[in-house]
Amino acid sequence: MGELILLVGFSLVGTLIGFFTGLIPGIHVNNVAFTLLTLSPAIFRIIEGSPLPQGFLPLCVASLVISASVAHTFLSFIPTAFFGAPEGDTALSLLPAHHMLLEGRGYEAVSLSAVGSFCAVVSAFLLLLPFKFVFSAPLHFYGILDAVLLFLLLGISALLILTESFNERLMPMQAVLLALLVFMLSGALGYSILNTELMNISNGLFNSYRVSLLFPALTGLFGVASLLYSAAHAPDIPAQVLKEPEIDKSELTKSIAAGTLFGSVVGFLPGITAAHATVFAMLARRNRAPEQIILTLSSVNTANAIFCTAALFLILKPRSGALIAVSELISVEPWGGIIPPLSLCYLLISVLVASFFSYFATMLVGRRLSAIFTRLPYQLVVFGILTLLFALVFLFNGVFGMLVMLVATCIGLVPIYLGVRRSHCMGVLLLPIILFYANISL
Repeated sequence: MGELILLVGFSLVGTLIGFFTGLIPGIHVNNVAFTLLTLSPAIFRIIEGSPLPQGFLPLCVASLVISASVAHTFLSFIPTAFFGAPEGDTALSLLPAHHMLLEGRGYEAVSLSAVGSFCAVVSAFLLLLPFKFVFSAPLHFYGILDAVLLFLLLGISALLILTESFNERLMPMQAVLLALLVFMLSGALGYSILNTELMNISNGLFNSYRVSLLFPALTGLFGVASLLYSAAHAPDIPAQVLKEPEIDKSELTKSIAAGTLFGSVVGFLPGITAAHATVFAMLARRNRAPEQIILTLSSVNTANAIFCTAALFLILKPRSGALIAVSELISVEPWGGIIPPLSLCYLLISVLVASFFSYFATMLVGRRLSAIFTRLPYQLVVFGILTLLFALVFLFNGVFGMLVMLVATCIGLVPIYLGVRRSHCMGVLLLPIILFYANISL
């Protein structure tokens, strides 16, 4: 009983961390995960001597990381809706959320996001066992995917770029070429920071892992770029109506099903993020109503966080920065039988704890912020967030990290001004992975 209480305690702390990373644009939970991994020896020393089974303390820290990841998917929608500052995974919801905000329906948008994420948790738990049978024994579908992974990644990247031809503001060929430009620019940035000796120049306080320079890169691409644009184009926001959304149950079911399905599948693929899964889910969904886009995107993000955790035990490969940290903390036991390994069961408990509290926290923060939003000094808040991001990048990555963030910000502004999807900036991960599998060195 004492072990369960300690696990829940760590999960609650992780949930609070997820609140922080979700509400501050540009701060991703992956960076917090690597910081926790760096600090884990100190955490172990604090609780050293406690009568706990061997390996349980690392599992508690892992549960902290997982609960933070799940909470982040709930709360990260709020800065997207109110300040126009999305991350890669929430960038596609920017226009629908902004549209609802300008109609005085910001709280409805946040409520829909919370509902989508929570329903995705329920759906994901129902799909865990079927996905175990499909991707692991007896069907071993992942083995088939792994054999053609390079062609799969190339096909997905090409499809995402080509779907930009549906852009209503640009000519089809023009939109595709601009999307390709954004993909290649961000991909070149990702390749340079992940595959060259420039990594050794970074001299921040916590630069223990090569992946750490992704922090300023992603912060610039999605956080700083969007915040600068928001500060320069501060909209005239009407008073917000605190009204619960009216949800069509049939449409809700379709959006949650599409989001959970695509979010779960991409949890097994390297370099393919929730943002990409959202594009596929919306293509399958075909309902372009702002409410349904928000429901779909929220369910994709949360389902993806859960299935990345499951993938670690099914295919023994981490598919996110947070799961890389978890794999370093604990000994991952393969999920062979019907019953999940005990460590996975503990992590799934953390998912439930984080989901329960994050749902109510999202609704509460959304309601409070909606009530006072028109009285906030919008630009002052945005510049305050920017100052915090600059300070954190300097702390973690030093002067070179600031340079990476500056370059990433310039690239991140390109899709905003050209009018193409910001999710193409995830080429920062996809292109280096494609080159790696193709065994191409530039």
